[in-house]
Order: sequence, then C-alpha cells, then structure tokens
Amino acid sequence: LSLKFGDIGNLQGLVIRLLLSTSYYQLSVQNWFSLHRLQLLYNHSVQATFNATGIHAPATYSFHCEHVSSLQRYDALLVPSSANDLSQLWEVTFIDFQIQGFNVQEGHFAYARDCASFFSPAILMGLVMSLILLLVLAYALHMLIHLKSLDRHYECKASPAYFAQMKDSDMGDEKEPLRNSGNESYELRNQQFGKIYI
Repeated sequence: LSLKFGDIGNLQGLVIRLLLSTSYYQLSVQNWFSLHRLQLLYNHSVQATFNATGIHAPATYSFHCEHVSSLQRYDALLVPSSANDLSQLWEVTFIDFQIQGFNVQEGHFAYARDCASFFSPAILMGLVMSLILLLVLAYALHMLIHLKSLDRHYECKASPAYFAQMKDSDMGDEKEPLRNSGNESYELRNQQFGKIYI
C-alpha cells in the first residue's frame, strides 16, 4: 500500500510504503492481516525502513491506534530495521492511525480492532486496590470468626441491682444497741444481703 503526497510542496517526491500480508490462523478460524514493514521513499530511493510490531487484525476488520510511532513515549510500534540504517535519523509518528488492507467495501473502514491494551495503568491500579481491599476484608472476617467469648458466664447479665427492703416497724426489733466508748450504735440482728448482678 503506497501513500503518495502528489504535488504538495516539498513532499512531492515522498512516498510512504506499507507492506501488508494475510495469514490464516486455525485457532481463530479466520484470516488476519499484518503490517510487516514501513518504508519511506524520497525521489524513488529508500530513505528509512521500519519493522512494525503488533499491528494486526482480522482480515474483515480494520486496525486503529491513537499513535503509531517510532518514539518510545508512544510504545514504539515502529522499530528501525537495522542499527546501521538511516532509519535512526528519522522519527515517524502517525496520529489517529487506521488501516485496512483487504476486504474494503464501498470505500469505508470496517469495524476497528483497537491497539489499546486492556491492562492500562488505570485498570491495573484499580485491580491492585481491589486486591488490597479484599485482603483487608478477609483478615477482618478471619478475626471475627476466631473471636473468643468471655470464659466467665454470669447467671443474669442484664438484671438490675436488687436490695432487700425492710419495714420501718421491724427496725425497732432488729436493732440492738452497741455500747462502745460512750457512742451509741446499732447492729442488725437479722442481716439480709442483697445480690448485685452485672
């Protein structure tokens, strides 16, 4: 696939050549197309050659990517073919790149297979945070399951304090004066104790 810029100023002699191929994969039971190589030609001579990596899609689809570039900040899908090649002097970046090599109908792209990875940094961070929360929840459940009850059990845990009541008429019979060092004091003959439950 050759892209020619026609008579646009200094780009008149520039041609971008994309080398595509199709292959049949038994695992997916369909044909896939791949972009293998990109060449930059100027005035009919090859100026730079880049090997393409990861640019492939089913033959009935198109391939779309926000950036197809030779720069590392865009994941470098285009790699110079040789260290001694002039490709090292070139920086190529396609923005909003979409290509379909075969089965083009009515001049429109088919459904696009995007190059965006499923595991983007945001998704990976969300998965890590979810894993941490699950670990904290599992630890809390483990602590609740193994929580031990108190060893001492009381007969009645919620009953109020109870004190025995004495009548005023009986107080005179039950009091006995104690005489010690001139002070008058009384001692109860029938001592009744109240029980306190906690």
